[in-house]
Amino acid sequence: MKQLYLGILPLLLGIFFIMLGNGMQFTLVGVRGDIEGFSASALALVTSAYFGGFLMGAQAAPVMIRRVGHVRVFAAVGSFMSAGLIALTLVVEPWAWTVLRVLIGFCMASIYVTAESWLNAEATNQNRGQVLSVYMIAQTLGVIGAQGLLAMGDAATASLFIVASILVSISFGPILLSVSPTPATQMSRPMPLLELFRGSPLGTVGIFFLGTIYATQAGMSPVYGARIGLSPPQVALLMAMLFTGPLLLQVPIGWISDRVDRRYVIFATSGLGAIFCLIGASIGDNQPALLAIAFLSGGVTMPLYALLLAYVNDALPTEDMPAASGGLALTFGLGAILGPLAAGTVMQMFGSHMFWIMLATTCLFITMFALYRMTQRAVVTPPSETESYLGVVPSASPIAVEAAGQWVTEQASEEKEA
Repeated sequence: MKQLYLGILPLLLGIFFIMLGNGMQFTLVGVRGDIEGFSASALALVTSAYFGGFLMGAQAAPVMIRRVGHVRVFAAVGSFMSAGLIALTLVVEPWAWTVLRVLIGFCMASIYVTAESWLNAEATNQNRGQVLSVYMIAQTLGVIGAQGLLAMGDAATASLFIVASILVSISFGPILLSVSPTPATQMSRPMPLLELFRGSPLGTVGIFFLGTIYATQAGMSPVYGARIGLSPPQVALLMAMLFTGPLLLQVPIGWISDRVDRRYVIFATSGLGAIFCLIGASIGDNQPALLAIAFLSGGVTMPLYALLLAYVNDALPTEDMPAASGGLALTFGLGAILGPLAAGTVMQMFGSHMFWIMLATTCLFITMFALYRMTQRAVVTPPSETESYLGVVPSASPIAVEAAGQWVTEQASEEKEA
């Protein structure tokens, strides 16, 4: 195992630096946009543009890799992303930022697909779950660490955007110089959404609305913080707490979900998310209370991604899991595009507190739909027969989602053989 971790260390280090740069730009876009006087709806469009680009990149990257190879794709998209981060400071207009964020999202998805292909190729049936878990932790730590770097400069200048670009550029060194050989990239055709819905209505509906929640949290939290008068360091701390919550709560939530009907856990976590977000709408700019609510709301909503993936995997035959994983990633991406647009519109019309109201409403919808589905279908897989939860984070590409499904399939096969 030690040899394995030494082998994937360059990948993990590279991903950590990439997430430092990407995490910085997510917060910077909201803070700098507010400084420049962008409306909430304009910043919502900029946020959605990233997720639109990400969805396109996730679909296009395997095709590009098959044509020119991992190394060339990795180097090309890395260069474009680094340039895009700097270009954000050259033309500070909503339309330009929208275009650039599509490019950055496209490049980020391509980076994920390439890195996760290498990572999956390094893993075996016995350690795939552990490898993916460590990878997800490296991603989350990068996002959290990025918020601390925002104290290095002034968001009103180009310096922090340049730092983000440098971090992304540095990240490719350990990966490109150390990783070999280049693996094949195979992605199953996503399951049609209607078929996916028939197989798991709760999984399909839940993952769509979770996409809206995650994109709103990740993209519109800086806008919300700036609009209520928080300083840039305070906004960065708010973002750090939003991602620290799931880092610490993911494991206990997953442990519980492998021992009781998973729908109960989905119902409880989404219900708690609605309650925490409603509290957030009522506390104004009280920073200690906001930090606590960010920790708790992020801590119970982001693990829903892995919960819903595991629930769908429990409900479907093992041979359908790869295609279902692709369908779920697509569904999540569509929700991520629409979520910030809706949140930005209502924030523009009714005030910044609608950020929390929108999140609470969406969480409540998942809660009520989970309750409804529990009246329509018996337990699909008894809790004693499944331990298929794996802490996949919402920022993962379809490659990692499929790898998680593959791990579930391998676990099921080994249990049958035993």
